[in-house]
Amino acid sequence: MNQRSPLLLVDSASLYFRAFHGIPESAARAPDGSPVNAVRGFLDMIATLVRTRRPDRLVCALDYDWRPAWRVELLPSYKAHRLAPAGGEVVPDTLVPQVPLILTALELIGIPAVGSDGYEADDVVGTLATTQPGPVEVASGDRDLFQLVDDAKPVRFLYCGRGVAKLEDCDGAAVRAKYGVPPEGYADFAALRGDPSDGLPGVPGVGDKTAARLIDRYGDLDALLAAVDDPAAGFAPGLRGKLVAARDYLAVAPTVVRVARDVPLPDLDPALPRVPADPDGLLAFAEKWNVAGPCRRLVDALAERG
Repeated sequence: MNQRSPLLLVDSASLYFRAFHGIPESAARAPDGSPVNAVRGFLDMIATLVRTRRPDRLVCALDYDWRPAWRVELLPSYKAHRLAPAGGEVVPDTLVPQVPLILTALELIGIPAVGSDGYEADDVVGTLATTQPGPVEVASGDRDLFQLVDDAKPVRFLYCGRGVAKLEDCDGAAVRAKYGVPPEGYADFAALRGDPSDGLPGVPGVGDKTAARLIDRYGDLDALLAAVDDPAAGFAPGLRGKLVAARDYLAVAPTVVRVARDVPLPDLDPALPRVPADPDGLLAFAEKWNVAGPCRRLVDALAERG
């Protein structure tokens, strides 16, 4: 195995949600009229990543539990704004049937898609980034995964907030330039400043700059909270009061934000194939769902890796 080629870890839900919203349903339909915009966009994203990043291993991580009970128990507001009235996550009706099609395509191509009960895709990515040989590259639009960046291994984060074509290739220096903290301080930084997209309230009155300054000075929240109790620490009374009032929240929020790195996962072979695992099956799939173009582009990207 060429260790100069990376293991590419894909946060699948992050990418297929972006694919769904980035391509109009009217522009991508199967012969029976079913929308396949997420399928098309996701496969093209994977093809672009394979062509531009040239990995020799690839795993797509799945959300088996998008809002794990152990996180909600610690912080009931966690992703609460995304709960559907009948329970479960709010997902567009026309995206739901496309997810199994994406998984079928990955199986026919030979790319493993892996999840774990009680954990999010972030946790699967964190575990694989920690346990698999490097180098590792993580592709996602979820900012929480900035915490995985590790220059020593190395682990890089391909932040896809503006899409795969405009991804930001981030090492430790990029994380610090972007947020003012090192990667290992990102989870505590996010807990302090909050993240509405995940239902993290943060500490009222503490924004990005203050949160970054505090983490940069004290290293982590444990040290920060210890300093809050020290009259000689020199906190402004207003800031000290805000941190004291948020002590219960700050005691649990970092555990919610930090990705798990010890998720139980099945044995898998992440080696990226040069040809589809089931060429005939993939051809039939492509014709049935009108995704021949994206399938061909992905197959070509696999074959062209040098």
